[in-house]
Amino acid sequence: MTDKTLTPRPSQLDKAAFVSGYGDIYEHSPWVAELAWERGLEARHDHPEALAGRMGEVLSSASPERQLEVIRAHPDLAGKAALAGTLTDDSTREQAGAGLDQCSPEELARFERLNDAYKAKFGFPFVMAVKGSDRFAILDAFEVRLKNDPAEERRTAVEQINRIALLRLQARAEG
Repeated sequence: MTDKTLTPRPSQLDKAAFVSGYGDIYEHSPWVAELAWERGLEARHDHPEALAGRMGEVLSSASPERQLEVIRAHPDLAGKAALAGTLTDDSTREQAGAGLDQCSPEELARFERLNDAYKAKFGFPFVMAVKGSDRFAILDAFEVRLKNDPAEERRTAVEQINRIALLRLQARAEG
């Protein structure tokens, strides 16, 4: 576990305050925070890794339909929302950190083609924890994951979303 502690401390918050402070960790899905709080938070959950584990359990154990709601709440990578400037602050930072705001016109066209092909096959957007990656690795991951079957890809998307949540909580703890 990291030496960093989240502020405000999740274990010391009532439900409304917890959801207010942590409900945005999962893109447009505060219900994940609500259920994590309802399952109980202890002092160990004041650390990013433990809180991410608790919240990740909520999403991983949710019905496929609820998982799909969370997956579908994510924007396309280097997509129209990014170009229009309508991403959440977290998504904007994450995509810029991976250099997606520096794509050439050819790369943007490739992202658009892959986003469209992916959504046509799976019915939800491609989700990847992009921190520490770059646009070239992301494009390669698109190609690989397009070969998955729908159930495998839903599981992969949930794993990636849980990784995004961990990275967001770690960033908050580092302040």
